Amino acid sequence: MTIVGPGLLVAATGVGAGDLATAGFAGSKLGVIVLWAIVLGAAMKFVLNEGLARWQLATDTTLLDGVRSRIGPWAIIVFLVYLIPFSFVVGGALISATGVATYSIIGWPGDPDVAKLLWGGIGSLLATILVLSGGFKVFERVMAAGIAIMFLAVLWTAMRLGVDAEAMLRGLVPSHPGGGEPLDWTIGLIGGVGGTVTVLCYGYWIKQAGRSGMGEVRACRLDLAVAYIATALFGVAMLVIASGIQIDGTGTGLLIKLSARLHETLGPTGAMIFLVGAWAAIASSLLGVWQSVPMLFADACQTLRRCERRPADQLPRTWTYRIFLLLMASLPMFQAGLGFATVQRAYAIFGAFFLPLLAIVLLFLNRRRFIGQAFNRPWTSLALLGVLAFFGWAGVAKILG
Repeated sequence: MTIVGPGLLVAATGVGAGDLATAGFAGSKLGVIVLWAIVLGAAMKFVLNEGLARWQLATDTTLLDGVRSRIGPWAIIVFLVYLIPFSFVVGGALISATGVATYSIIGWPGDPDVAKLLWGGIGSLLATILVLSGGFKVFERVMAAGIAIMFLAVLWTAMRLGVDAEAMLRGLVPSHPGGGEPLDWTIGLIGGVGGTVTVLCYGYWIKQAGRSGMGEVRACRLDLAVAYIATALFGVAMLVIASGIQIDGTGTGLLIKLSARLHETLGPTGAMIFLVGAWAAIASSLLGVWQSVPMLFADACQTLRRCERRPADQLPRTWTYRIFLLLMASLPMFQAGLGFATVQRAYAIFGAFFLPLLAIVLLFLNRRRFIGQAFNRPWTSLALLGVLAFFGWAGVAKILG
C-alpha cells in the first residue's frame, strides 16, 4: 500500500518550483486575474496523465516504448534533444530556488548570492545521496512529509490573509493577459502547474507502486483528480499571497518580500510558517526531479539501443541513470548567477511547450488499433485537441504581440 498516490508524487514534483515561484511572480505582476490559467493548467495535466496511464496499463509498456515502436527512433532522439537542455534549465531553477528558500529561513551567510550557491549546492548534494542510497519507499516517505508541510503551510497562509471573492471569481473567467511579459508569465503559469516533462514519470511511479492492468484505470483517475485539485488550490493560494507585491526579480526578492509582508500582517510566526512551507515545496520538487528525470533519460537510451528492458524499479541501478543524475545535480550550478525570476520564467515557458507535443503523441497512440478498448473517447480527444488549440493561440499571440 503506498503512502501517497503516484499522482500526488508527480504533482508535487512540479509544484515546488513551478507553482510556488511562477505563481508568486505572476501574482505579484498580474494579480488574481489569471486564476483561470491555474485551473486550465491543472485540467490539462489531468487529461495528459490520464491518457498516459491508459496507454501503460493497456500495453504494459512505457510511453517511450510506444513512441519508439509506433512512431520511430527519430522521435526518441528528438525527445532526448529536448530533455537534455530542459534538465539543465530545470536543474538550475531548482538549485537556485533551494538556495533562496534556505537562505530566507536561515539568513546566513550575509551575501545572498553566496548563500544561494552554498545552500542550493548542499540541497542538491543531499537529494542526490538520498536518491542513490534509498529506494522508492524512502523517496515516497520523504515526499509525503514535504507534500503535507507545503500544502498545509501555504493554504493556511492564504486563508489567514483573506481573499477578495469577487476578484477571484473574475479571475476564473479566461481573458487575454496582454502581450510581452504578461503573456510569458501566463503561459509559464500554465506550464508550471503540476510539472511539464515530469508528467511522464507518472507511468514509472504507478509501476513502482504495483499498479498494472486495466482494472487500475479508475484508481489512477481518482488519484490524478485528487492530485491536480490539490495542485490548483496550491497555485491559487500562491497567487493570493503574492498579489499586490512588487517583486524586482533579484535572486531573493520573491521569498524575502513575501516574508516581509507576512511578518507585518501575520507576525513572525506566520511568516516563518510560510517560509517553511515554501522550503518544503521546493525541496520536494528538487527531490522528485532528481529521482525521476534520470529515469526518463535511462529509459529513452535503452529504448534506442533496443536492449533488454529493465523495469522501472531497476532503472535507478543503471550507470546511465546514475551518471545523468550526477551531471544534472552539478552542471546547472553554472547558471546560478542568472536572476531567479529569469531562470524561473525560462524554465516554465520552456517546459510548457512540451505539453502540446505530448498531446499529439497521445492522440496518435491511444487509438483502438493500438490499445483496444482503452482508446481515447470523444471527450478525451476533444480535450487533447483543446491543449493544441490553446498553445497554437499562445504561439500566434506571442508572434503578433
